[in-house]
Amino acid sequence: MQNNASTPWGLGAGLRYGFLGLPLAFCALPLYVFMPNFYATQWGVSLAALGTLLLALRLFDAVLDPAIGHWVDRLAAGPFARLLAALVSAGVLLALAFAALFHPQVAAADALAWAGVSLALTYLGYSLLTVAHQSWGARLGGDAVQRSRVVVWREGLGLVGVVLASIVPALWGVTPTAIVMAVALALGLWALSGAPRPQARVGAAAPLPVHLESRQLLAPWKDPAFVRLLVVFALNGIATAVPATLVLFFIQDRVQSLPSMQGVFLGLYFMCAALSMPLWLRVVARLALARSWLLGMVLSVLAFAGAAAVGAGDAFLYGVVCVLSGLALGSDLAVPAALLAGITARDARRHGVYFGWWNFASKLNLALAAGLTLPLLGWLGYAPGARDAHSLQALTLVYCLVPCVLKLLAAAALHYFFIQMRNGESYAT
Repeated sequence: MQNNASTPWGLGAGLRYGFLGLPLAFCALPLYVFMPNFYATQWGVSLAALGTLLLALRLFDAVLDPAIGHWVDRLAAGPFARLLAALVSAGVLLALAFAALFHPQVAAADALAWAGVSLALTYLGYSLLTVAHQSWGARLGGDAVQRSRVVVWREGLGLVGVVLASIVPALWGVTPTAIVMAVALALGLWALSGAPRPQARVGAAAPLPVHLESRQLLAPWKDPAFVRLLVVFALNGIATAVPATLVLFFIQDRVQSLPSMQGVFLGLYFMCAALSMPLWLRVVARLALARSWLLGMVLSVLAFAGAAAVGAGDAFLYGVVCVLSGLALGSDLAVPAALLAGITARDARRHGVYFGWWNFASKLNLALAAGLTLPLLGWLGYAPGARDAHSLQALTLVYCLVPCVLKLLAAAALHYFFIQMRNGESYAT
């Protein structure tokens, strides 16, 4: 009755499954790029306080993800209407909390508390939808190329959402941004209701004893392939999250471009990532998953090494950096989740739990990037708007050098675990 990923998808099926990625990505970009800058520059919240808040909330949110994944597995084993109702409820929560985050209704002294509550609710709605959407795609199955195709539909449309999120706030402000996100979220949920569905599992959704529930949640950590992949993913993810957290500060104070150029640079970066997705599918077909990801990491290191040479007024040079790093981002989006889908295919009962831990790592990456780099910048003497030589040197060091070091560590781990030691494991081919 329902399609699966082993059957070639047409445009309609890909859009119906992938469209929810657009509003989720549209929501994510303001959370880790615009939100720190918004509260620091417009509400006077210190970088140290913001970093501590983001770290604490991200850690709390990340801890919930494995349990959310287990809950999604239970929902997926039952009637489809129940799963869809849960997704719609999560969508309503996400839309309302996101709007509240960027419309504080308090005095400046209470802005940090407002940010904390609204951000916690935003994270909850976002996590429920993201884990459900990712595990849905993993359950569709297929070989390495087909798994990559499923991921590319989701992440490719997500990049469209990111491009929109990089432009809409700069052009129209926060209120239209919240409206666009809510409308896109409603369309995404409507489209998903008619998307290709995995074969329904016949199994009891009845509660298990507590000790068995715990075993379900911890099962992925007994899978050596998953643990190795998570190590690579974490190193690479932190390397990507550090410049994402600092990009607006770098554009404002290092490049010193006009405010209108912020959206141009971000749009260029994510547009190149989106356009590179079909290219990375071809690379995967030729080089396999692991080598394709390694190639993307090397390209990213070259791009951020070049960013260290950017100075005041070097808009063209920074645009080149955005193009190259955007192309590299395409591999980060197309390959890791496809590798994970190959691993979870061997344990079909726990797709949601695996993706719950995956999102735990992803959020931990963002938490560490914000929670460590923002206070580090303050400790090194940088503050938003500071353009003296010492401050700019600190900003460049953290923005450029730290990601390069972490990317090289991730590349070394990827090569060792998934190329040198792969031993014919199917998820790495």
